[in-house]
Amino acid sequence: MTIEVRKVETKKDLKAFVKFPFSLYKDSKYWVPPVIMDEMDTLNKDKNPVFDNAEAHYFLAFKGPEIVGRIAAIINRFETEKQQLKKMRFGWFDTIDDIEVSKALMAKVEEIGKQNKLEFIEGPMGFSNLDKVGVLTEGYDSIGNMATWYNYPYYVEHLKHLGFQPEKVYVESLFLVSELKNLRFQKAYDLIIERYGYKPVSFTKTKDLLPYLDKMFDLFDDAYQKLSTYVPINQKQRDYYKKKFISFVNPEYIKFVLNADDEMIAFAVVLPSFSRTLQEIKGKLFPFGIFKLIKAKNNPDSLLFYLIGVHPKYQKKGVTAVIFNEFFKVVLKDKIDTCIRTPELENNLAEQQIWKDFNAKITKKRKTYKKDIV
Repeated sequence: MTIEVRKVETKKDLKAFVKFPFSLYKDSKYWVPPVIMDEMDTLNKDKNPVFDNAEAHYFLAFKGPEIVGRIAAIINRFETEKQQLKKMRFGWFDTIDDIEVSKALMAKVEEIGKQNKLEFIEGPMGFSNLDKVGVLTEGYDSIGNMATWYNYPYYVEHLKHLGFQPEKVYVESLFLVSELKNLRFQKAYDLIIERYGYKPVSFTKTKDLLPYLDKMFDLFDDAYQKLSTYVPINQKQRDYYKKKFISFVNPEYIKFVLNADDEMIAFAVVLPSFSRTLQEIKGKLFPFGIFKLIKAKNNPDSLLFYLIGVHPKYQKKGVTAVIFNEFFKVVLKDKIDTCIRTPELENNLAEQQIWKDFNAKITKKRKTYKKDIV
């Protein structure tokens, strides 16, 4: 049957784009659905401020009346113009197991890349470092999380068949609090506080957390700007992400560290794991989904280490010991055992160093894939 690729033009089209994975993965125990309303806003040019510096084109593949694939072609203008990185991004890539569908979708991405005089395609990835990244290459038989895409194993074969090569490798891991023994950060905490004058900041109310968030984003820039994947986040995007994630945040799981001059030098954003709840509500906040998410937020059985950042000047001065000591006080109080780390670049040695004492087990790997188009 002939494959027809159509550009998403209307709100109805966009909703079909967002909902396609719900049918593709309806029998999967491991796929974690997004919140449909949130996903619609993320992809909406009128609601997501990332489009001040980016453009995106969305496509659906059809066999007759049936949707069989989707893809987003993304250009980050900061990346292509200011960084002079001639990269065409693709993301939100899903397809049935038919190489011709993948071929037709990727042809649209390649066409847009060439029209814009870009030199290569890389993905899957979103608009920035705070979006999902990578096609799953290992760990298909364990549940995903709200910060990652899930996919079937055949995706990798499709990309290879179409001439894509692995570019970046990301690892995800898990550790159990009950298995942690003789942790150095617990022993060194008092000495480090006394020596450097660090000031840990913890919260019980969300409103007390809000004044620190812009400082956190400033530090995020400082901590991550040297990574090859990094694209800065402007103030409008910061405000958008605050609004997007604040409802998922339990303030007790957010930790900041200040130096003796009250400058923020480290942060940890840890979220309740909503995976099972998101599967249960099937992407719908109403009428009851929102209440189930609130319950999961206040009574989590596992946690997601979403983001950790340390100022480069302090990366070897014990600041992570302070973060982890403060965090584990809460974990032990709430009797949470399972901690999950979201994707981290395998070659980000500074990040890997943070976790060396945790005996974390790698549970998943994912990669971005690259193809030259010149």
